[in-house]
Amino acid sequence: MMINKNYILIIISFFFLGNCNNDNKMRKNKVSITKSLYGITKDNKKVNLYSFKTENGMQVDIINYGGIITSLKVPDKKGEIKDIVLGYNKLEDYITESPYFGSIIGRYGNRIAKGKFNLNGTEYELATNNDENHLHGGNIGFDKVIWKSETKIDSNSSSLILKYLSTDMEEGYPGNLDTTVIYEIKNDNSIEITYQAKTDKTTIVNLTQHSYFNLSGDFNQSILNHKIKINADQFLPVNKLLIPTGDKLDVSMTPFDFRNFKKIEKDINVDDLQLNYGNGYDHCWVLNDSENGYRLIASAFDEESGRLMEVYSDQPGLQFYTGNFLDGSLPQKKEGFYNFRSGFCLETQHFPNSPNQSDFPSVILNPNETYYSKTSYKFKIKE
Repeated sequence: MMINKNYILIIISFFFLGNCNNDNKMRKNKVSITKSLYGITKDNKKVNLYSFKTENGMQVDIINYGGIITSLKVPDKKGEIKDIVLGYNKLEDYITESPYFGSIIGRYGNRIAKGKFNLNGTEYELATNNDENHLHGGNIGFDKVIWKSETKIDSNSSSLILKYLSTDMEEGYPGNLDTTVIYEIKNDNSIEITYQAKTDKTTIVNLTQHSYFNLSGDFNQSILNHKIKINADQFLPVNKLLIPTGDKLDVSMTPFDFRNFKKIEKDINVDDLQLNYGNGYDHCWVLNDSENGYRLIASAFDEESGRLMEVYSDQPGLQFYTGNFLDGSLPQKKEGFYNFRSGFCLETQHFPNSPNQSDFPSVILNPNETYYSKTSYKFKIKE
């Protein structure tokens, strides 16, 4: 059979033209993704690194071990791009000793008193990994597992979709909890985090993200010069073990009033019982307008760099933590160590110890229900 060579040439031309068009579509995407090997665990499991880059200068690195944001680089007012989240360079450091740097927290973010709660007449006992209390999901929480991962590309954003099945009674929690966390990196230099979960047995859920921020981009500097604003008229006082007492106190005329921008250093060292308990701020604020759902709840500003971070969420609470347990023993990504108060956290969540406080918003998830929460961190320049 004779085949016309010109005909073959035309087919090949169309093939390459089609591929070029696909490449052009990829190039038109405003947020790029690359995937690489980050490390291998002791039981020979691979951990992948997903690197995102926007057209507006933001670069985000996330690994599927713990869903950890290992690096977050954003420009300052001079256009200089620096990393603004605490973390490590090696997987081994995250596995060996990490104060939840950059990780997904679950099944329950924050503390549960004495590691116990009652649900439908059954008392459940959890690991007590924070003095006599349960903290951030226990000994092997969501920050210490490898998540199944896939990516998605849209015109103005790219996403990392993480999935993990927490089996019945894992860390003492009832029910098989099928969890999905989506990091959507947007070209407007924002990170939108969506949390979803379903269970086959009544359980409790409270998911959050635990990045430590230092907007100066210099981890040798403390965060005391940062200005913080929190849209909350009340906060939750705690006992000496940082468990909420069940009361809600007005922030007026207290060191906990951040309704207008205020430097962290202004009141953090005053003689106040609550600050003494936390060795600084480590408290949950009762956010205003929770009935309105997703809204601007907090902001952080570093005047020298001009970096402004806005936090949006649909959650009722915000844990503001000022790195009070950083003690200079953990290595930085380059040289040096993370010193006292070299990073702060703004963790969107339901209230600590809610399973044992009937007056707090419910954290109960029943079968045939879907847990859903959304939080965004948006980065801007403010002169």
